[in-house]
Amino acid sequence: MGKALEQYCGEVTYLEHELSLERRYLYFILHMAEKCHLKWRIAYKRLLFVAKKDAKIASQLLTGQRFDVIIAPDCAPEIAFLQTDIPVLLPLDVTFRLQHDYYPEYSHLLPFSTRQGESVEQAAFQNATKLLFSSTWAARSAIEDYGIDPRKVHAIFFGANLDHIPPREQVLAKKLSGQCRLLFVGNEWQRKGGDIAYEALLKLEEMGIEAELIVCGLTPPAGITHARLKVIPYLDKNDEQQAREIEKLYATSDFLILPTRADCAPNVFKEANAFGVPVISTDTGGVGDVVRDGENGYVLPYEARGEVYAQVIAELYRDEQRYQQLSQSSRAIFEKYLNWDAWGMAVKNILNEMLAEKNEV
Repeated sequence: MGKALEQYCGEVTYLEHELSLERRYLYFILHMAEKCHLKWRIAYKRLLFVAKKDAKIASQLLTGQRFDVIIAPDCAPEIAFLQTDIPVLLPLDVTFRLQHDYYPEYSHLLPFSTRQGESVEQAAFQNATKLLFSSTWAARSAIEDYGIDPRKVHAIFFGANLDHIPPREQVLAKKLSGQCRLLFVGNEWQRKGGDIAYEALLKLEEMGIEAELIVCGLTPPAGITHARLKVIPYLDKNDEQQAREIEKLYATSDFLILPTRADCAPNVFKEANAFGVPVISTDTGGVGDVVRDGENGYVLPYEARGEVYAQVIAELYRDEQRYQQLSQSSRAIFEKYLNWDAWGMAVKNILNEMLAEKNEV
């Protein structure tokens, strides 16, 4: 995001986020409480007194500096009570209302935590000059759940977080591998639907299709083993060699399978499409905004299990011409919508609009 802003929008100064003592120690206390099987949770980042302290820290960071705009990715608590005359753009993946009882960490919240979380979110949305979401699903929530003026809300896909994007010609020449290679990328087995992906591997084997499931980013639970299940617990994109390994995984995979149970607009979809890899995922959250049936993958019903995923994958894998068309259109969707260049050019227009509105006041 920062690189896109530098390329299309102007000079960027990065202000390092500083955690308040309240947030740092409160997180530790609540984390230990959850380990002790506390039934209820607290969204500590969106407690009123924590957000107000965060706003003071943010204000101190701005002191003595001159900026045309503030861009605060995922910083609703810091923006909620920030007092500034500088226009603020707030990029987000999701709203608090959508997270509540959807993501595990935002489920079973104490009632007072829910009320304060909503108050902080409402204040942030009111205080920001423009809201920028990574899906229409989330943007719609800001308008419908928080009463924000639609003219203030934008939905633009974030890009693929890869330093090296393969040349278009290389992707268009992509062919099916000798065995059906499924790539699963995530850091939470249950929430990302790892059990369903594993079921799909077993079902493909029953259907007579030689398949392999590569799990990257975590270690499956005990008992999840198979001769054609390859596990890569962790790869760091900040390390050049490991980043190349991630790119190789995309380049050599036939499908990205992610039967996610709760998600906004995962970046792994865009990364897969950059390599012409179609996405097979779930109709939940903002997934359907990113993955378009028949264009860059397929979105299956939430209740679908591994057998349904296997059937869709098998049909595509057995029809090479159809697969290649889907692979090529996946890359086309990436080039048109799912890259940081498209995001940067769109944000440039939003920032110009923000500055024009400020000059009119």
